[in-house]
Amino acid sequence: MIIIGHRGARGLAPENTVASLKKALESNVDWIEFDVRITGDKIPILYHDYTVVDSTGNKFPVSDCSYKDFKNHKPDLATLREALRTVDGSVPLYIEVKQSLEVEPIVEVLSTYGHRYFLASKSQRTLVRLHKALPKVPKIVIESWSGVRATRRAKQVNTRILSMYQLFLWPGFIRAMQRRGYELYTYTINNPAKARRWAKHGLAGVITDYPDRFKN
Repeated sequence: MIIIGHRGARGLAPENTVASLKKALESNVDWIEFDVRITGDKIPILYHDYTVVDSTGNKFPVSDCSYKDFKNHKPDLATLREALRTVDGSVPLYIEVKQSLEVEPIVEVLSTYGHRYFLASKSQRTLVRLHKALPKVPKIVIESWSGVRATRRAKQVNTRILSMYQLFLWPGFIRAMQRRGYELYTYTINNPAKARRWAKHGLAGVITDYPDRFKN
């Protein structure tokens, strides 16, 4: 079973930061997952939410904020380039590209990265764009609950790798997907015993906030 650090290792350090990536590596993860968005000046950054909250409590879209201004609000903000340098091929990367983004700035950065990584998204439009730009890079379909929709989406980007929300999985479904030749991962599991039970039914791996619980 593959253990994937969630947003680095968000249970051990602030999520989607260099510190979180380092904690994941210290926990001997098999892969590292993180989120990517793009600032208003086209810098790919590690960030999960759609909005930024400024010092007065006002919210505004990440896409309206320059990297410099964002860094002032969040000093530990990491760029995609910094993340790639930090991991430097130590483990494969599971890169979730958030919805409604231009993919070109991300593709430009990733095209210089010589180590193994996967591109994932909940947005099929985003995933298709990434597949057209980087067809040889393996894709991961992130789908909350529908196995039918997940497999349909997977065909469009020539992948057999799925990531589904753990509340909608059960042993029979996991076995069925394995028999059909799909590599199934789930998010977010922090219970090693549950993960091991599902692994016996064919679950390929888990995304977890606490990879140290699984690898020690």
